[in-house]
Amino acid sequence: MRGGAPSAVALDSHTINHTDPGQLATDLQRILAGPPEQAAATLKAAAEGGVVQAQLVYGQWLLDGRGVACDPAQAVQWFEHASRHGEPMALNMLGQCHAHGWGVPPNAFMAAYWFRLAAIGGLDWGMYNYATALSLGQGIASDRTAALEWFRKAAVLGHAKSMNMIGSFYEDGWVVGPDTGRALDWYQQAAAAGDFRGQFNTARLLLALGDTETALAWLRKVPETATPAFLDKAGTWLRTHLDPGWNWTPSC
Repeated sequence: MRGGAPSAVALDSHTINHTDPGQLATDLQRILAGPPEQAAATLKAAAEGGVVQAQLVYGQWLLDGRGVACDPAQAVQWFEHASRHGEPMALNMLGQCHAHGWGVPPNAFMAAYWFRLAAIGGLDWGMYNYATALSLGQGIASDRTAALEWFRKAAVLGHAKSMNMIGSFYEDGWVVGPDTGRALDWYQQAAAAGDFRGQFNTARLLLALGDTETALAWLRKVPETATPAFLDKAGTWLRTHLDPGWNWTPSC
């Protein structure tokens, strides 16, 4: 250990507050890659010692039940601790907890409140989640003009799902006039950034334009990251519009 800093295994709330921040980050990274139970214990010590990132990660582990018993209510408490320091991801996670009822009763209004703070804090996921709430009127009045602005801000930060949503705005003519060309451009940007919905939407529009070869190339990428539910829905569409025998994993 450089400079006589304490061993990562020995980190506790006292030594954490007296460890060089750079060394602490290195120690925590190594611990997180180790046995989950040991890592969770150290994360808890770091969280109790006031390390904001540890509070955030420990909260996530409590949600997931990783290294500790699943405890959504306690996870919310740690996200609240981190949020007091203005940590945007903690604000976003509080929004997720209220949106999904993790550790607190479901509350769409409070979810939108926290998502907005995360968005203002500069977090791309906060921007995306707040924009989605604005688009659908979840917990707040629908405002698609404001939603598009937030999706654009997130897209500038490289947020692929926001790029896909901008494509949907152009395809459906929300706020902006319908423009299939611009929709395809945004879908392609989302696809290139790895968003499975962007990949599917790119393929879908390319099929309509007769570019089957490029469309199929994008379709083959969709299963790499798509959820099973999305694959089922998209597969139904493909069997209806492309090939009744469509299979996501065709034989060689």
